Amino acid sequence: MKRSSFLLFFLLIGGTTVLAQDNSIKNLRGRVLADGKDVTGVVVRNNTSKRATITDFEGNFAMPVRLNDTLVFLAVQFKSRVLPITSSVFNADFVNVSLEEFVNELDEVVVRPFDLSGDLTKDAENLELPQDVSAETLGLPNAQRKIITQNERKLQEASSMRMTAGGSAFGAGGALSLNPIINALTGRTKMLKKRVAIDKKDAQTQRVQQSVADSLFIVVLKVPKDRIDNFMYFCEADPGFEGVLNTNDELKLWQFMIDKSVVYRKNNGLE
Repeated sequence: MKRSSFLLFFLLIGGTTVLAQDNSIKNLRGRVLADGKDVTGVVVRNNTSKRATITDFEGNFAMPVRLNDTLVFLAVQFKSRVLPITSSVFNADFVNVSLEEFVNELDEVVVRPFDLSGDLTKDAENLELPQDVSAETLGLPNAQRKIITQNERKLQEASSMRMTAGGSAFGAGGALSLNPIINALTGRTKMLKKRVAIDKKDAQTQRVQQSVADSLFIVVLKVPKDRIDNFMYFCEADPGFEGVLNTNDELKLWQFMIDKSVVYRKNNGLE
């Protein structure tokens, strides 16, 4: 009787231990690899818990998992990859996940209507496409002229020399406007130049913000959605921001924003 009780106690303890292991959660860390391809923004989804995240600039990710969960890696440019959370994966300190590039190969298509040969290069040369209706295609005057901002227009008016009241510069009926001299002395021209510079900087900042998905701000840079605008102004205030923009190097710009996000989160207590 004592022996049976001991065995029953052992089985209960062993079953409880296994159950505890099965229910334990671990924050699995890893990296997506893809033969030198861009691995930013790959979706990592836990099909069991229905949670998801995306990879950072270097392909790193972290996902809470349990034993026997299933992770799925999804991206337009890669074939989907399924990773079962086996005991070896669950107990690993770090996992590397290799993805294959997705190439959409279409079957051969023969196109005969409209005298098309199927050779895209040849057919593109023979096709007559309607022109877009624009100032350039309509041949309107000043079609190539840039549309200036309100502050640029004010600056032009404040600093340009022009005739007033008709006549010529040397005739009795006309005179040169003194506005440029007055505006320079009063500081209005300098003030307008500063406004134009600010407008230009704000426009650059808006273009950068619009080119980055909100999800990257939130997940990778860890900047809350309601603070994205404020974070971009924080980047804009850095003297090095414009220099990075002028390089037209997206990798340098992204690294700049990653570095600034660390400082921004620390300054605003977002860690």
